[in-house]
Amino acid sequence: MSDTLPSQLVSLSKFLSLVLRHDPAAIGLGLDEQGWTSIDRLLACAAAAGKPIDRAMLDQIVAQNDKRRFSISADGLRIRAAQGHSVAVDLGLAAREPPAQLFHGTATHFLKAILAQGLRPQSRQQVHLSADADTARNVGQRHGKPVVLCIDTQGMRREGHTFFQADNGVWLTDHVPAEFLGLAAGN
Repeated sequence: MSDTLPSQLVSLSKFLSLVLRHDPAAIGLGLDEQGWTSIDRLLACAAAAGKPIDRAMLDQIVAQNDKRRFSISADGLRIRAAQGHSVAVDLGLAAREPPAQLFHGTATHFLKAILAQGLRPQSRQQVHLSADADTARNVGQRHGKPVVLCIDTQGMRREGHTFFQADNGVWLTDHVPAEFLGLAAGN
């Protein structure tokens, strides 16, 4: 979250991530099959749950979130999380040709299992990959001493794996087999 946002908006952004990615039912909210919900309904459900948010605050959270976690529909009436769902949604993203390499940040204590089993989505629907090593390193730091893995996307494509890019630029795929993983330079 941007350092320019007041702590109240940071807290509300985390709340929105929870309900739009993982537990919309916690506030009586429903998501459609692509993860969208009415902004009016979200604001009403949030207020009823003791988390009042007005449209101006929501727009500020969406605009200033440094990870661009949320997308607002073209008509301005609906919102969804850009990616990272643990609830079943189909974001409707078209398959895309990824760069030759993508990156994944993790903590060193997960490395042995990852190198044996590959990258799996765990509680999320898909594996999240970054276009640059610095972003991946920042992600890995959230879980301990970071290590950055480099993914051979061209090898994966030759084997039939599909990649998608979320609205916020995060690359997604269902699984990264271990044979397509390597340690990125600078670890």
